[in-house]
Amino acid sequence: MDFLSKDEKILEKEFMNQGYIIRETANKDALNKIQKFTIDMLSKKGGDSLDNTHENIEINELNDFRLEVIKKINAQPWIRESYYQVAKPYLDILVGNELAMQSRINLSIQLPQDNSSLLTVHADTWSGDSPFEVVVWLPLVDCFNTKSMYLLPPKAADNLSNDFKLHAQGNSEELFNAIKNDVNWIKINYGEVLIFNQAYPHGNRVNKESETRWSMNCRFKGLFTPYKDKKIGEFFEPITLRPVSKVAMSYKLPNSE
Repeated sequence: MDFLSKDEKILEKEFMNQGYIIRETANKDALNKIQKFTIDMLSKKGGDSLDNTHENIEINELNDFRLEVIKKINAQPWIRESYYQVAKPYLDILVGNELAMQSRINLSIQLPQDNSSLLTVHADTWSGDSPFEVVVWLPLVDCFNTKSMYLLPPKAADNLSNDFKLHAQGNSEELFNAIKNDVNWIKINYGEVLIFNQAYPHGNRVNKESETRWSMNCRFKGLFTPYKDKKIGEFFEPITLRPVSKVAMSYKLPNSE
């Protein structure tokens, strides 16, 4: 028995069946403010459109520029709270309302035909992430086909896991070729947010579209759920600790001696 509402059950079913959900951002003003900040960073290179970043940034300049933008993003105290507000009601349902958030927000910029910015097929849990985490993936432009990311859905991911020893000696390209017919390419527009289960294999490929992809990603988990290699206070920070938990964490039994 559970006491979830009809809307909560719909979101739960979708997440469980697909491995992800896509919804309208819960705070459009917060999203627009984040996007404007990135456009302002691009304007220093002479650009005014994230989609057309490749007209202002060369491939050999991209990584330094991306790292500069990431540094500036994470130096702004307001951005992490704005990022959380974009997905808050969906995180409340899928994860809980006492949350830990990744301390740094990541940024991907993928120019057309750029093979230097690839994230090969992987599941974050394979490299020390907790299965209790989700990724909030926020597009700053419309994303589709190879301008987006792919995710292996739950049933196919379970099949891969069961047969993983057959692929363990191969490389990531061979692994992708084994699953490429089963992956879902995520179509998501600016103004929407993606929350996905990072325990399922995912990644990207060479962007064969004519536009540049900008997307941000950040992990969230239940504050009191198990951690693996990425610990609270190191990789994660508590963001919504509730009063009862605050009181309980400092509670001590009376000294009866």
